[in-house]
Amino acid sequence: MVRRYYDLPSLTALAVFESSARHLSFKLAATELNVTPGAVSRQIKAVEEEIGVPLFVRLRTGVTLTNAGEDLYAVLASGFSRASEVFRSVKRGDSSKNVTIACSDSIASMWLMPRMPGFWKRHPEIAVDHIISDNTRDYRRSEVELRIRYGFGSWPDERAELLFNDTIYPVCGAGFAQEHRDVTVQSLPELRLLHFNCSDPDWIGWDEVFRRAAVPHGSFRGCRFGKLSVTMQAAEADQGVAVGWHRLVLPLIKEGKLARITDLELPSPGGYYLTWNDNRTLSPAAELFQRWLREVAAQEQGTDC
Repeated sequence: MVRRYYDLPSLTALAVFESSARHLSFKLAATELNVTPGAVSRQIKAVEEEIGVPLFVRLRTGVTLTNAGEDLYAVLASGFSRASEVFRSVKRGDSSKNVTIACSDSIASMWLMPRMPGFWKRHPEIAVDHIISDNTRDYRRSEVELRIRYGFGSWPDERAELLFNDTIYPVCGAGFAQEHRDVTVQSLPELRLLHFNCSDPDWIGWDEVFRRAAVPHGSFRGCRFGKLSVTMQAAEADQGVAVGWHRLVLPLIKEGKLARITDLELPSPGGYYLTWNDNRTLSPAAELFQRWLREVAAQEQGTDC
């Protein structure tokens, strides 16, 4: 009997583990791989028995990764990503003219998309695919080469380069601003506030804004939204006051769709970063796009965009 050269579990079992870890769900992994949840569970159990430690913690509401599971997932995600890149390159014959970038809906709709015509004019031959998701696990998809992320510049297995910092301040529609022209920073909590429920823990909302500004407040009035772009649409429609991120809302202010209210202004705790995989060589298209993003950020840094 010939011993396995790399002393690893079967590729099928590792693929099942990677999918389960990426989704944090055996059921979703089963759907992706077109097998039953029971088959997924058996493969995971086989890997755990072979490696000698549990890879998942089973909960009533789903599963989470153990430390060993996180380590194994990081290696597999990187390896599968690289293998997928080479496979697509061979299949396509030329990967030099295609790049995939991932970012949140907020960054895509309110910053990146309005600036993309500048890239198309310079590089019409490059195809840019967009993974737009507020679930950062989607950023690990094998086709993603570049990411624009808000945060503090540290993510596992990623090189991060600061594009620009930001400031935050309250914004609302012109009509709402006129109706409440006498409002002060201290009385802001009494107004109808619009809340963006972001899944990113680094993104701050009204509670954190008032804490940083030392503004006392109780329970909030207002509505909650799952997308920043929709939150801003509600603000434009005079439905209340939203937390505005300068780099994202300034065009709306210049167009008169939004107005600042009060003189409250705070530096954002994090910044916007361009990131890419530590263990992956960028394609020529990705390098072109990377350079263009740096140029745009440099032009806008320290200006009103």
